[in-house]
Amino acid sequence: ENISFIAHPGQTTAIIGSTGSGKSTLINLIPRFYDVSEGVIEVSGVDVRQVSQHDLHEKISYIPQKGMLLSGSINFNLKYGKTDASEEEVLKASEIAQAMDFIDEKEEKFETHIAQAGANVSGGQKQRLALARALIKNPTIIFADEPTGNLDSKNSLNVFEIFKSLCEKGTTIIVATHDKELANLTNKIYEVKDGKIQ
Repeated sequence: ENISFIAHPGQTTAIIGSTGSGKSTLINLIPRFYDVSEGVIEVSGVDVRQVSQHDLHEKISYIPQKGMLLSGSINFNLKYGKTDASEEEVLKASEIAQAMDFIDEKEEKFETHIAQAGANVSGGQKQRLALARALIKNPTIIFADEPTGNLDSKNSLNVFEIFKSLCEKGTTIIVATHDKELANLTNKIYEVKDGKIQ
Protein backbone atom coordinates (compact mmCIF):
# COMPACT_ATOMS: atom_id res chain seq x y z
CA GLU A 1 0.00 0.00 0.00
CA ASN A 2 1.01 3.63 -0.60
CA ILE A 3 3.69 2.58 -3.10
CA SER A 4 4.84 4.98 -5.80
CA PHE A 5 7.97 4.82 -7.95
CA ILE A 6 9.16 5.06 -11.55
CA ALA A 7 11.48 2.53 -13.20
CA HIS A 8 13.09 4.41 -16.09
CA PRO A 9 14.26 2.94 -19.42
CA GLY A 10 18.01 2.48 -19.54
CA GLN A 11 18.14 1.95 -15.79
CA THR A 12 18.06 -0.96 -13.37
CA THR A 13 15.70 -0.74 -10.42
CA ALA A 14 15.97 -3.14 -7.48
CA ILE A 15 13.14 -4.11 -5.16
CA ILE A 16 14.60 -5.62 -1.98
CA GLY A 17 13.13 -6.99 1.21
CA SER A 18 12.92 -10.02 3.43
CA THR A 19 10.90 -13.12 2.58
CA GLY A 20 7.19 -12.34 2.76
CA SER A 21 7.67 -8.56 2.62
CA GLY A 22 5.57 -8.19 -0.55
CA LYS A 23 8.26 -7.55 -3.16
CA SER A 24 7.24 -10.41 -5.48
CA THR A 25 3.58 -9.44 -5.10
CA LEU A 26 4.50 -5.90 -6.13
CA ILE A 27 6.41 -6.98 -9.21
CA ASN A 28 3.69 -9.42 -10.30
CA LEU A 29 1.30 -6.51 -10.78
CA ILE A 30 3.23 -5.33 -13.85
CA PRO A 31 2.32 -8.26 -16.16
CA ARG A 32 -1.16 -8.31 -14.57
CA PHE A 33 -0.89 -11.65 -12.83
CA TYR A 34 -3.42 -9.72 -10.77
CA ASP A 35 -4.57 -6.10 -10.78
CA VAL A 36 -4.21 -3.25 -8.32
CA SER A 37 -7.20 -2.53 -6.08
CA GLU A 38 -6.33 1.19 -6.03
CA GLY A 39 -4.14 3.46 -8.11
CA VAL A 40 -2.60 2.63 -11.45
CA ILE A 41 0.40 0.88 -13.00
CA GLU A 42 1.60 2.31 -16.28
CA VAL A 43 3.96 0.99 -18.94
CA SER A 44 5.14 3.73 -21.32
CA GLY A 45 2.49 6.02 -19.84
CA VAL A 46 -0.41 3.63 -20.51
CA ASP A 47 -2.49 1.95 -17.79
CA VAL A 48 -1.73 -1.77 -18.08
CA ARG A 49 -5.45 -2.50 -17.70
CA GLN A 50 -6.07 -0.66 -20.97
CA VAL A 51 -3.79 -3.03 -22.93
CA SER A 52 -4.49 -6.66 -23.80
CA GLN A 53 -2.46 -9.13 -21.77
CA HIS A 54 -1.03 -10.51 -25.02
CA ASP A 55 0.30 -7.10 -26.10
CA LEU A 56 1.56 -6.37 -22.59
CA HIS A 57 3.38 -9.71 -22.31
CA GLU A 58 5.00 -9.15 -25.72
CA LYS A 59 6.90 -6.24 -24.14
CA ILE A 60 7.96 -8.13 -21.04
CA SER A 61 10.43 -10.88 -20.23
CA TYR A 62 9.94 -12.39 -16.79
CA ILE A 63 12.60 -14.50 -15.12
CA PRO A 64 10.91 -16.32 -12.22
CA GLN A 65 12.55 -17.22 -8.94
CA LYS A 66 12.83 -20.81 -10.11
CA GLY A 67 13.86 -20.92 -13.78
CA MET A 68 11.32 -23.47 -14.96
CA LEU A 69 12.08 -25.47 -18.10
CA LEU A 70 9.83 -27.71 -20.17
CA SER A 71 10.40 -31.20 -21.50
CA GLY A 72 12.07 -30.80 -24.90
CA SER A 73 15.33 -29.62 -26.43
CA ILE A 74 17.38 -26.67 -25.21
CA ASN A 75 16.45 -24.96 -28.48
CA PHE A 76 12.72 -25.52 -27.84
CA ASN A 77 13.02 -24.06 -24.35
CA LEU A 78 14.98 -21.02 -25.49
CA LYS A 79 12.48 -20.23 -28.26
CA TYR A 80 9.46 -20.67 -26.03
CA GLY A 81 8.80 -16.92 -25.82
CA LYS A 82 9.69 -16.25 -29.46
CA THR A 83 9.15 -19.29 -31.64
CA ASP A 84 10.44 -17.60 -34.79
CA ALA A 85 13.78 -16.60 -33.25
CA SER A 86 16.74 -17.08 -35.59
CA GLU A 87 19.76 -19.26 -34.82
CA GLU A 88 21.79 -16.08 -34.49
CA GLU A 89 19.38 -14.67 -31.87
CA VAL A 90 19.47 -17.94 -29.91
CA LEU A 91 23.26 -18.08 -30.00
CA LYS A 92 23.70 -14.42 -29.02
CA ALA A 93 21.29 -14.69 -26.07
CA SER A 94 22.99 -17.89 -24.90
CA GLU A 95 26.38 -16.19 -25.03
CA ILE A 96 25.17 -13.14 -23.09
CA ALA A 97 23.56 -15.39 -20.47
CA GLN A 98 26.83 -17.37 -20.25
CA ALA A 99 25.04 -20.61 -21.08
CA MET A 100 27.34 -21.61 -23.96
CA ASP A 101 30.00 -23.11 -21.71
CA PHE A 102 27.76 -26.04 -20.74
CA ILE A 103 25.77 -26.16 -24.03
CA ASP A 104 29.03 -26.66 -25.94
CA GLU A 105 29.91 -29.56 -23.63
CA LYS A 106 26.75 -31.40 -24.66
CA GLU A 107 27.09 -33.85 -27.55
CA GLU A 108 23.86 -32.63 -29.18
CA LYS A 109 24.41 -28.94 -28.32
CA PHE A 110 21.10 -27.04 -28.70
CA GLU A 111 19.21 -30.27 -29.48
CA THR A 112 20.11 -31.74 -26.08
CA HIS A 113 16.98 -33.02 -24.33
CA ILE A 114 15.84 -31.23 -21.18
CA ALA A 115 13.73 -33.27 -18.77
CA GLN A 116 10.45 -31.91 -17.38
CA ALA A 117 11.13 -28.96 -15.00
CA GLY A 118 14.82 -29.13 -15.99
CA ALA A 119 15.45 -32.12 -13.74
CA ASN A 120 18.61 -33.12 -15.66
CA VAL A 121 20.42 -29.74 -15.42
CA SER A 122 21.83 -27.93 -12.40
CA GLY A 123 20.16 -24.95 -10.76
CA GLY A 124 22.74 -22.60 -12.25
CA GLN A 125 22.35 -24.03 -15.75
CA LYS A 126 18.56 -23.80 -15.45
CA GLN A 127 18.81 -20.15 -14.39
CA ARG A 128 21.11 -19.25 -17.29
CA LEU A 129 18.80 -20.93 -19.80
CA ALA A 130 15.86 -19.02 -18.31
CA LEU A 131 17.86 -15.80 -18.67
CA ALA A 132 18.76 -16.59 -22.30
CA ARG A 133 15.09 -17.33 -23.04
CA ALA A 134 14.12 -13.93 -21.62
CA LEU A 135 16.77 -12.14 -23.69
CA ILE A 136 15.70 -13.72 -26.99
CA LYS A 137 12.44 -11.76 -26.83
CA ASN A 138 14.41 -8.47 -26.90
CA PRO A 139 11.85 -7.04 -24.47
CA THR A 140 11.10 -3.48 -23.41
CA ILE A 141 11.05 -4.60 -19.78
CA ILE A 142 12.97 -7.41 -18.09
CA PHE A 143 12.16 -8.27 -14.53
CA ALA A 144 13.72 -11.01 -12.51
CA ASP A 145 12.62 -12.49 -9.20
CA GLU A 146 15.71 -13.54 -7.23
CA PRO A 147 17.70 -14.21 -10.44
CA THR A 148 20.74 -15.55 -8.58
CA GLY A 149 18.93 -17.62 -5.98
CA ASN A 150 20.33 -20.92 -7.34
CA LEU A 151 23.81 -19.68 -8.19
CA ASP A 152 27.11 -19.59 -6.33
CA SER A 153 28.75 -16.22 -5.60
CA LYS A 154 30.94 -16.25 -8.73
CA ASN A 155 28.05 -16.99 -11.09
CA SER A 156 25.85 -14.52 -9.20
CA LEU A 157 28.30 -11.74 -9.99
CA ASN A 158 28.37 -12.85 -13.63
CA VAL A 159 24.58 -12.65 -13.84
CA PHE A 160 24.55 -9.20 -12.25
CA GLU A 161 27.12 -8.06 -14.82
CA ILE A 162 24.76 -9.34 -17.54
CA PHE A 163 21.96 -7.24 -16.09
CA LYS A 164 24.28 -4.25 -15.94
CA SER A 165 24.82 -4.44 -19.71
CA LEU A 166 21.12 -5.04 -20.39
CA CYS A 167 19.86 -1.96 -18.60
CA GLU A 168 21.24 0.26 -21.36
CA LYS A 169 18.57 -1.09 -23.73
CA GLY A 170 15.40 -1.32 -21.66
CA THR A 171 13.91 -1.17 -18.21
CA THR A 172 15.35 -3.76 -15.85
CA ILE A 173 13.74 -4.57 -12.50
CA ILE A 174 15.35 -7.02 -10.09
CA VAL A 175 13.73 -8.47 -6.98
CA ALA A 176 16.21 -9.59 -4.33
CA THR A 177 16.35 -10.45 -0.64
CA HIS A 178 19.29 -8.12 0.03
CA ASP A 179 21.22 -5.40 -1.76
CA LYS A 180 24.87 -6.39 -1.28
CA GLU A 181 25.44 -7.43 -4.90
CA LEU A 182 23.11 -4.75 -6.23
CA ALA A 183 24.87 -1.69 -4.82
CA ASN A 184 27.09 -1.08 -7.84
CA LEU A 185 24.58 -2.32 -10.39
CA THR A 186 21.34 -0.49 -9.84
CA ASN A 187 20.30 3.11 -10.33
CA LYS A 188 17.62 2.87 -7.64
CA ILE A 189 16.95 0.50 -4.76
CA TYR A 190 13.58 0.36 -3.02
CA GLU A 191 13.13 -1.64 0.18
CA VAL A 192 9.74 -3.23 0.80
CA LYS A 193 8.64 -4.10 4.33
CA ASP A 194 5.15 -5.28 5.29
CA GLY A 195 3.83 -4.30 1.84
CA LYS A 196 5.18 -0.73 2.02
CA ILE A 197 8.25 0.98 0.60
CA GLN A 198 10.53 2.17 3.40
